[in-house]
Amino acid sequence: QVQLVESGGGSVQPGGSLRLSCAASGSIFSINMNWYRQAPGKQREFIAAIESSGSTNYADSVKGRFTLSRDNAKNTVYLQMNSLKPEDTAVYYCNARSDYDITLDSWGQGTQVTVSS
Repeated sequence: QVQLVESGGGSVQPGGSLRLSCAASGSIFSINMNWYRQAPGKQREFIAAIESSGSTNYADSVKGRFTLSRDNAKNTVYLQMNSLKPEDTAVYYCNARSDYDITLDSWGQGTQVTVSS
């Protein structure tokens, strides 16, 4: 299993931006990378995915505001979050899965994002 470490969380005012990073312990070349978030009292929800091909997919709640990218050379994915809203407040988790290894389902420890005035 690849180990994942998220970073870049913090507190920001509404309308602000943050960039989250997810660094993997090994190559992510053939791995699909995903981001989820979990707000207090709510279930974990999918927000964005980037396939090994570079194709991206976003939840409607973040589409147009969040951008997911990957740097395979650095084994890192980046979630650029713009126009943040209070409802974006949550713990954000990075996840790795593979179309070639169904046993791969790794999660990071999460990073807190708080959007508040």
